[in-house]
Amino acid sequence: MVNFIYRYSTLFLVSWILIIFLLCSIPGQFIPTANWMDLLSLDKLVHAGIFFILCILFFLFAFKRRQKWPYLIVYTVLSMLYGISLEWMQANWFSQRSFDYFDMLANASGCCLALIMHKVLYRKFNFWWH
Repeated sequence: MVNFIYRYSTLFLVSWILIIFLLCSIPGQFIPTANWMDLLSLDKLVHAGIFFILCILFFLFAFKRRQKWPYLIVYTVLSMLYGISLEWMQANWFSQRSFDYFDMLANASGCCLALIMHKVLYRKFNFWWH
């Protein structure tokens, strides 16, 4: 399974970027509604998780190309910028969607968590790469 993911890491990365775009572009009327208190916590965790996975896929992409630490920073920042641009698009292009600073913060948190996880795993277990 790991070899399969590694071999097709670019395909997974591009697919995930498109999936995120499609999920964020769904018109507001098609998003299920529930109690806002329940959704608030879950929504932010989903945002963080989606962007955590995006960064991990970028890191696999970098690993496959033998790219070092500075590239991980670049990919993390690119992921954050992607999250910001999607929030902006929700406010300006997608129907019945709005810009949410907390979604943007959750996106960035997921990216930072992936970068921290990589650093901790590398230091503790010499896992992944430098």
